[in-house]
Amino acid sequence: MSDISVRRAEPADLSALLDIYNFYVLNTPITFDIEPRTMAQRQEWFDQFSGRGRHQCFVTTLGARPIGWACSARFKEKEAYVTSVETSVYCAPGYTGRGIGRRLYAVLFDALSGEDIHRAYAGITLPNEASVALHTSLGFRLIGRQEEAGRKFGKFWDVGLYERAIN
Repeated sequence: MSDISVRRAEPADLSALLDIYNFYVLNTPITFDIEPRTMAQRQEWFDQFSGRGRHQCFVTTLGARPIGWACSARFKEKEAYVTSVETSVYCAPGYTGRGIGRRLYAVLFDALSGEDIHRAYAGITLPNEASVALHTSLGFRLIGRQEEAGRKFGKFWDVGLYERAIN
């Protein structure tokens, strides 16, 4: 897939990012959102990404169309957590398993390398072999499992908490 590129997310990407995310809301347990996000909600989420700093967002594009994104966001609200981030990566349907998530994370972690970040965390709904394999191959390690942490589609799902040192 040499015709794809990775760049910082821009406001014009928001509609495509919303569509990608809402696919997973409606069709998978990967996110515990039950109802699709609105554009206003996604705009509020997007506003945390100012370019540089701890919280960044990148997109992979095929031509001009975003087909995936990865971000680092605030991990928890309490101030002592400020040097920790939560990471996420999503690929559009039909573009998973092609190395796009790995490429996005590589760019994200490179951008975060000079920032005051100590740890990155990822919560993975289990089972999800592809996401676990991606995260562990990039240095994340399982540090805990929340059993039956969320209910979606009439079933309870476990969440694995993964951690990676940064800087």
